[in-house]
Amino acid sequence: MLQELEIHDFAIIDQLQLSFADRMTALTGETGAGKSIIIDAVSLLAGSRGSADFVRTGATKATLEGLFDATSNPRTAAVMSSFGLQPDEGSVLLSRELYENGRNICRVNGHLVNTATLRAIGETLVDIHGQNEHQQLIHAETHLGLLDAFAGAPVLDLLADYQTRYAAYQTAAKALRKKQANEQEWAQRLDMLTFQVDEISSADLQPDEATTLTQERDRLANYQRISDALTGSYDILNGEEANPLDQIASAMEQMQGIAHLDTDFASIASDLQTAYYSLQDTQSALSRQVDDLEWDEGRLDEVEKRLDLISQLERKYGNSVQDVIDYGEKAKRELASMTATEAGDEGLEGRVASEKKALITLGHQLHDAREKADEQLSTAIHKQLAALYMAKTVFSVRLTALVDELRPDGTDSCEFYIQTNPGEAAKPLAKIASGGELSRIMLALKTIFAETDGVTSIIFDEVDTGVSGRVAQAIANKISQIAHHSQVLCITHLPQVAAMSDHEYLITKKVTHGRTMTEVTKLSDEARVHEIARMLAGTEVTQLALEHAQEMLTMAAQTKAKLHASA
Repeated sequence: MLQELEIHDFAIIDQLQLSFADRMTALTGETGAGKSIIIDAVSLLAGSRGSADFVRTGATKATLEGLFDATSNPRTAAVMSSFGLQPDEGSVLLSRELYENGRNICRVNGHLVNTATLRAIGETLVDIHGQNEHQQLIHAETHLGLLDAFAGAPVLDLLADYQTRYAAYQTAAKALRKKQANEQEWAQRLDMLTFQVDEISSADLQPDEATTLTQERDRLANYQRISDALTGSYDILNGEEANPLDQIASAMEQMQGIAHLDTDFASIASDLQTAYYSLQDTQSALSRQVDDLEWDEGRLDEVEKRLDLISQLERKYGNSVQDVIDYGEKAKRELASMTATEAGDEGLEGRVASEKKALITLGHQLHDAREKADEQLSTAIHKQLAALYMAKTVFSVRLTALVDELRPDGTDSCEFYIQTNPGEAAKPLAKIASGGELSRIMLALKTIFAETDGVTSIIFDEVDTGVSGRVAQAIANKISQIAHHSQVLCITHLPQVAAMSDHEYLITKKVTHGRTMTEVTKLSDEARVHEIARMLAGTEVTQLALEHAQEMLTMAAQTKAKLHASA
């Protein structure tokens, strides 16, 4: 339920804050006063497409905020959860800022979201029907979805199974089409992947191999220089006539003799001792290196060939050994996928045929379930139409099973037919229904679906246009019935509809300091009498009009009591 609405610098609205209650609220006022602008604001909060044109002239941005109570709406909580959000103790705060430069900022409970997320959440909170909203009925492609929504779980559960299977079928069929489109390209790709995987696998590369091999090659290629340096260094340290170790040892002994006399002498003695043992370790290390040194011309050739192989693979598959290894793993996965596709139990063609057969079976089951629902929908529609003074109208659902045609929503086509006058043939609803008839059929459907839609707020924007008299009263009664299950906001010019509302706001327009502004006033019981009298009489409100308005409100209260008692 929409509880609070706050609007700033939006179209001709400077600043507006409204509080809404449950049941039915009527928004009335002269044409052009800004009633539909308020609905536009709610529509934008629910995720409809925004525009910089909505920003009030002279302002940099328009700001919209709507607070909803979603305590009794599990759909909202489920959708929000899918985006990592949740209602705040049952409340959902939607906000949107539209800037004059086209920038658009959306938030849900203070969290930044994109427009698609705002729309997904908003659709669970608000259902808006505009003056031409009933025009969806003229599009036959929407009729099957309406039938399924009416049927509920028996059809929707089967439809979910069908759509899961349909997705698998589409994936397999796409792979088959791709394969059939160019068998030669498929075979060439398979051969190339096989070669690449074999080439990389047979190389048995190790991640740090190139570095290790390069170091080994450099040692082997520079054997003589290394040998000369190691041997020469060892000979110097191990010289018979002038042995550096013996000389440092002698100096160390002399300094140790006076080390106790001065800390500086002690430090020098310590440094000499460190140097002595360090050179002794170096001498041992040189001795080991000289002993281990050997020349293997064959090994140098092996290392050179291995490095050459690695270089070739890097030129083909990447800039490093790791890149080559990664490419090989990727090629393995693609090859495995293509091989599995080719070597399936029945092959790809068999899998597609099998999925199609299963889909057709599910489609038939779905058709049978829909057939049971279409008669129930027709009966329910006739009951509602009778209350809307269309008792002689015959409404029917034409459900046709398609032969071997698979669609995302099943194997059926569905279209609503209508016979408005006895003796005439039934024809597609889209071709013969007038605007007033479409409005009433839409209201009949909305009345049927109101209990199960789960939407917290329903908005009717002048859906009563083009009707009058007893039909207008019937429409008012239907909207009131819908408001028994969901909050309803209704823009209307009909006094019958306004009288049936539980709350009423008057929207007016005035010019202040050369600027047009919209004002909204919640009407008291006395003010409602005057407003409905204005709607009845026009510009001059007479005493008779006031009496008639009071009578309408009294009768409306009695009618609502009867409707809600039987609900």
